[in-house]
Amino acid sequence: MFAGLRTSLRTVMAPARRLATVTPLQQVWPPPTVIDDGLRRVQPYHWTYNTYCKERWRGRQLIEIFESEFRDRSLDYYRDSMEAGDVLVNGKKVGPEYVVRNGDLVSHTLHRHEPPVTAEPIGVLHEDDDMIVINKPSGVPVHPAGRYKFNTVIEIMRAERPDGFMPYPCNRLDRLTSGVMFVAKSVAAAEAMARKIKQRTVRKEYVARVVGEFPAGDVVCDQPILQISPKLGLNRVRANGKTARTVFRRLAYYEPRPGCRHGYSVVRCMPVTGRTHQIRVHLQFLGHPIQNDPIYANERVWGRTLGKADACGEETADEDVISRLSRMGKDEAAEAVAWYDQMVDEYEKRRAEKLTGEACSVCLTPLYSDPGPHELSLWLHSLRYEDADGTWAYASPLPVWALPPEGVVGPTAVGGMEELVEAEAEAGALPADGEMVVVAAAAGAEAGAGNATMDGPPREGVAPSESESGR
Repeated sequence: MFAGLRTSLRTVMAPARRLATVTPLQQVWPPPTVIDDGLRRVQPYHWTYNTYCKERWRGRQLIEIFESEFRDRSLDYYRDSMEAGDVLVNGKKVGPEYVVRNGDLVSHTLHRHEPPVTAEPIGVLHEDDDMIVINKPSGVPVHPAGRYKFNTVIEIMRAERPDGFMPYPCNRLDRLTSGVMFVAKSVAAAEAMARKIKQRTVRKEYVARVVGEFPAGDVVCDQPILQISPKLGLNRVRANGKTARTVFRRLAYYEPRPGCRHGYSVVRCMPVTGRTHQIRVHLQFLGHPIQNDPIYANERVWGRTLGKADACGEETADEDVISRLSRMGKDEAAEAVAWYDQMVDEYEKRRAEKLTGEACSVCLTPLYSDPGPHELSLWLHSLRYEDADGTWAYASPLPVWALPPEGVVGPTAVGGMEELVEAEAEAGALPADGEMVVVAAAAGAEAGAGNATMDGPPREGVAPSESESGR
């Protein structure tokens, strides 16, 4: 719904329909949380969202704004809420036909249902007076946004530590991504670490599980990345994009198991630049998207080729990709999928959670079943951070999905970053923004690596990539 500013909280569940909540209530802390069946649940609570009139709202009726932009619930629900005083303008009940003006503050109190997240604890890899280095579980957002408030890294850490503790994340991981994160204990410590990361004096390594047999040896992808839809946060390789470089090295390849169409590879990834979704976009371009990536490995969005070597959009036009992706969440997303993670939430909800046929006794909202574990994860893990001068380094264990399958021999740990750093140095200087380059492969790469190390522009006869849908 709205990007919340001031909040009010009610945790008492009434047996009848929702009640109007117009007066701020006493805040309950810590939040009412239950750990059950491997999930962390927050009991539903009343919450007030506040936002000032946006330019596009001026001169429009209140009910019209809710109908076009806030589609989380039915039009009848919003109309009833306005008539009951659950939707206010400047603290006053105005009704559905009120014409919104510049400067108006719109408040909406509703019974909020947060989706459950994994009950896996936030692991602590290191802690000192200034910083906590954590191993973030997959499926848990970092910051409150969209459907999430208390089921976030920040709020979970606040609830688990003494009163007054305030965490300051220094790097951001997507909700479904797991791994190493830095959480400062003060603003000054957060700013210092953020400067190091921005100045590229810190190296980082991820591990991903990708479709097919990734080529052996080192692969350096220098393809520029362009954001083709700011609203959806969608990116792809484009000649006029921003400079981007990722170094890849295959850790293992596992043959297809009975009942599976394809084998998969576990790949080490060292992003040199920090573009949004850089690793996911480069792996897609190389023909080896992350195996359960519901966006960049989704044939419903990209078609059979999945954007492989399609630097000019000849196989799949940007407009087609944006249209298909928008439809995935537009009918349900509260702000017309303006928040990317919210769009993903809606896709995951339809794919994983099913309507139970029951409704909340307080707000009559349809209730959904719980998502399965495979719907709470993206097979991309922040494995390691280290200072370039070698003064410190922090690494997490490999996630379960990166370990060898049962009964198969394979690596269970990753060595140092020396080989990745050396491969990046041998690749030379980064190209300028908008300059297309050839993807470089190490001399020792397999003969079959040609499918994954190709020129920037698409070539005739490029075989379609094989994929399985997921994040």
